[in-house]
Formats: sequence, C-alpha cells, structure tokens
Amino acid sequence: MLSFVLSGYKVVVDSGVESVQLPCKIILPPANNAKVEWQNRNNRIVHVYENGSDQPGEQDEVYRDRTKMKRNLLEPGDFSLTLKYPTDRDTNTYTCTVYNRALKRPLRTNVELIVRVPEVVKEDSGKDALLPCKATVPLPEDAKVEWIDGDNDKVHVYQNGSDQPDEQDQIYRDRTKMNEDLLKTGDVSLTLKYPTDNDITTYTCTIYNRKGNVLMKKQVKLKVKGYKVVVESGEESVRLPCKAIVQLPNAAKVEWTDNSISNRKVHVSDQVGEQDEVYKNRTEMKKNLLKPGDFSLNLKYPTDKDSNTYTCSVYSHERNRLIMSKKVELIVKVPQVEVVDSGVESVQLPCKATVNLPEDAKVEWTDSSHRKVHIWQNRPGNLEEQFVFYKDRTQMKNNPLTTGDLSLTLTYPTDWDGKTYTCTVYNGQGNTLMKKQVELKVRGQIILCFSHVLYIIWTFHLFNTNLSPYFILLVS
Repeated sequence: MLSFVLSGYKVVVDSGVESVQLPCKIILPPANNAKVEWQNRNNRIVHVYENGSDQPGEQDEVYRDRTKMKRNLLEPGDFSLTLKYPTDRDTNTYTCTVYNRALKRPLRTNVELIVRVPEVVKEDSGKDALLPCKATVPLPEDAKVEWIDGDNDKVHVYQNGSDQPDEQDQIYRDRTKMNEDLLKTGDVSLTLKYPTDNDITTYTCTIYNRKGNVLMKKQVKLKVKGYKVVVESGEESVRLPCKAIVQLPNAAKVEWTDNSISNRKVHVSDQVGEQDEVYKNRTEMKKNLLKPGDFSLNLKYPTDKDSNTYTCSVYSHERNRLIMSKKVELIVKVPQVEVVDSGVESVQLPCKATVNLPEDAKVEWTDSSHRKVHIWQNRPGNLEEQFVFYKDRTQMKNNPLTTGDLSLTLTYPTDWDGKTYTCTVYNGQGNTLMKKQVELKVRGQIILCFSHVLYIIWTFHLFNTNLSPYFILLVS
C-alpha cells in the first residue's frame, strides 16, 4: 500500500529532562476512526492509538509506561508523542503513521531524536572520577537511587537511607561512593575510584519512588586517559610512571600487565616467575615500594614492539582487592632512512654506540622477522649465522668497537628490504648492552639482484619444489 511521507523533524534534547515531545501534526478531514502508530527505525512499536484510546498491548516493552498522546487527537490533528525519561538508547528515527478512512493512503512523518549525553574526561587514570547527577525533582525519604553501566550492571545502589553493596556488581565493589544527605541536597553524584579504560562507558542514574516508579533519569559518559610516554629507540631504558594517590596498606601486591590479547604480565612484585618471557631481565622497580608509594617501572632496551598500553594495578594481600590502577601508553619512535630510488648502490643504517664497548662485545643486526642480517664479533666478516638473503650485501665499518660507529651498509636495496632493523650489542656473557632500531623505506621499482635470485632458488629448494628451466631463465 502506498503512503505519503511528510518532511520530518529533528529534536535534540539533553539527558536528564523529564520528557521530550516528538511532533506529528497532520491536517485531516473530521473522522473518529483514525489510527495512529508510532514506530522506530528498527520497526519496534513505540505507541498505538486506535478506537479512541491507547493500545498498550501492541507496544514494545522498551516503551511501556513511557509514552503519552493527547486525548483529543483529531482536533486539530495533533498526533505528537511524549516520551518520558529519554536516554541515549532512545536516539533514533521515529515514524508517525496516521490511517483514516477519509484518506486514500496513510500519511507519515519522520522525527529524528538525538539525546545528548555529557562527558566526563579523566586525563589521569589514577584519580577518582566524579559522575555528576543533580535531582530535578523533590526526593522522598524512601527514594531509591540506582547507577548502572552500559551493560546494565549495577554500579551503585542507595536505598532506605544507606548504600546497598550486596546489590552491586563485583567489579565495582569498594570502588564507589555517594554524598551524605543526598536526599536533602538532591546531589546523587557518584564517585568512581581507580578508573581505567575498562570503565569507559555510559552510566545511568535513575531515581525511583517506593512503588518503583521512575522519578528521574540522567546519563553521563566517562572517558579515561592515561599517561603517554614517548621515547626514541636506542634509549637504555624508559620509565613507566605509577605513583599512589591514596594511603596504602603495609602489604600490597603490584602487577604490571600489557594490553595484549592475553594481558601478559610485565612485572609482578616479588614474583619473578610470573613474568612473561618477553620481559625477562628487562624490568625493574624500586625496592621501597610503599614509601613514598612509587610503583613506577623501568623497562630496559625498548623497541617498537614494546609500543603498547601498560596497566599498573595495586592489590591488597589480605583480600586480593584492587586498591588502585593506572594506565600508561608507551610509544617507541624509530628513526627512518628513506631511499627514493631503488637503483642506488647502497644505503647506510645508522647506529652509534651509547655505552662503552668491551673487547669481547658482539654486534648483531636483525630484521623485523628476527632474521640475522649481519654479525660482528672480535673480527669483521664472522657471518656464518647470516641469513642467505643478506649474503654478500652487508658491511660494517672498520674498528667499530673503537669508534663506536656500528652502522650497517646494505647494498642494492629494493622495496623487499623495506623493514625495521635492530642493532643489538652484547657483552661476552651474552647480556644486552644496548639496542637501537632504524626503519628502512625504499621507493621505486623492484630490481632483482643476484642475492634475490639465490634467495628465491633457496626458498623453493627448502620446500622441495622443482624449478623449471624457464623460471630460472626469467629470474636471471
């Protein structure tokens, strides 16, 4: 059946208002049998009016007891809908459809509703977050205040003059606080302790009377930002800050984790065995942790693979309860060397020693696939472990231990060589003395040099693949 759609409206309202009106005014011939149906863009029935009365049985549960239309609908044709306690979930496009015997086809008009939610941004994830909510209606003595998050988990419940921690979801236990005399002041704001990016969501404050009827509803979005530390590749270590802002118990457990899928353990106080292999022998914390409450972590020899977000969590030993949590974003910047023309004879990857080099030092260059590009130890040309792709293509300067210049020359670069290269220096015991990276970018056409041909043939041989004479002729 064809219908005629009128130009729509756009309604913008702030979270916390008691209600919002969705306009729908259509001039119709006099008739008593008009049917009005409101739907959202998901085809959920918002409100139905027919035969002179509302039809709540046809209404979607989400809108039950939240909508109202004028009783005298047909004079002067005002079919506007009032929606109570709008939240961000009500942001939608609503369609008002009017059916009438005097019309050959139904009339429709669209209304776009936008519910704006204020934001609270915490620049420091270690400080408490205040989620504001001021009552816009008088609060009875038996009022119930309920805070929920975006997953409908209960964040905090206040009822019968006191908090109700038993109704609170476990993740918020011991982390929330409301003001005293909140029913008198009307300030039902919530303090959330130790916020992290896991707490980034929209929180809803709802006030009910004794009968369970909603008196008020308001929302607020929380955004949490942690520290950001930027360091150049080649630094001996980087410090990830984490300082306590609360009085801590005498026994506390400190745990640093990264933001990988498995939340790898970077450092655990007094529990070296729990540390992930990637961070073994690379982390250090101050021994006197609780005075003055500095839980900062030193991470040695940072590379681009350490660019991540790290979480410092402090727990009480008695209850294994979270006391505080902070996040630190680490960015390790790697310098770039760019070759515009892939036909150049060679390119130099710079690396200057930042430490004193012992006589038994070993210099090792690797690529981003952990393949050995070049090795220097005691004497130049010790290349038994060198990956075949780099054979006869690398060279270091004379007397690198004396000059401290550990730069590597790579001949006949092509875009196949566009990678991140790591220069690592070890002492005679195999301990890392320094580590520095450089990213190579090569532009231009691919030029197959002899070493590339060897690599292709070697790869096919590795997988027992027979090369035809025609293929060998092409790559030659």
